Amino acid sequence: QVQLVESGGGLVQAGGSLRLSCAASGAIFSINVMGWYRQAPGKQRELVATITNSGSTNFADSVEGRFTISRDNAKNTVYLQMNSLKPEDTAVYYCNADIRSRSWSRTVYWGQGTQVTVSS
Repeated sequence: QVQLVESGGGLVQAGGSLRLSCAASGAIFSINVMGWYRQAPGKQRELVATITNSGSTNFADSVEGRFTISRDNAKNTVYLQMNSLKPEDTAVYYCNADIRSRSWSRTVYWGQGTQVTVSS
């Protein structure tokens, strides 16, 4: 069984920074793309950033230049460094990973979500 565990959310003032972490564990053979999505109240879940196992990254226009994504393949962990946070960044942030298990099945897994609240 594979699971993703997120940490690092919280309350921060506008202009501040937070770092989210997401660790994958279980019967993992390999991880392809890892990423972060967010969902604000009353809105659909949206892409924030993704990173491939070779380090190629992709960002939503709304966070480009403020957020960075990185991963530690040895630890099966992805990070989201969020700087210059704005109130509109307030949302539940979800980790996502495209994982091939040791049984060779391939599944996209989601974390449980972590709340990020940015006060004005």
